[in-house]
Amino acid sequence: MFSPKSILVPTDFSEYSDKALEQAIDLAKQYQSKIHLLHVIGIVHQCVIDYCLDAQSVSELENITVKSAQDMAQDQLAKFPDAKQVDIEMIVRQGIPYDEIIKYQTEKKIELIVIASHGKTGLLHYMMGSVTNKVVKTAKCPILLIRS
Repeated sequence: MFSPKSILVPTDFSEYSDKALEQAIDLAKQYQSKIHLLHVIGIVHQCVIDYCLDAQSVSELENITVKSAQDMAQDQLAKFPDAKQVDIEMIVRQGIPYDEIIKYQTEKKIELIVIASHGKTGLLHYMMGSVTNKVVKTAKCPILLIRS
């Protein structure tokens, strides 16, 4: 019988990610699993067209973005009282979302990925759907896809 000890939940902090996290918490309670809650932020580019930031400004912006993501992850976890019964590690990485999700899954030997079928609305909705699609196609472990 499949009983994962490590569960990866990629999040964009949307209501869809909330549903995936809720399902992961239920599974983690059932199997005494550890949840890895992962948020991937985009890379801050120093130069865009004719405008460039100095290295210190880029570093400060990256730090603010990481701190904001950590705060949002805490807010997301606060929605689920049962989360206190589960070992949850919050991770923020920079890069291409689907690539970082797959890298993390491989590095940590994650046994199950619980992911929402789509993320935010509009263009972000399309992009998150694209992220999910790429994760489904390339992950080396079982995936539980949570439909909206």
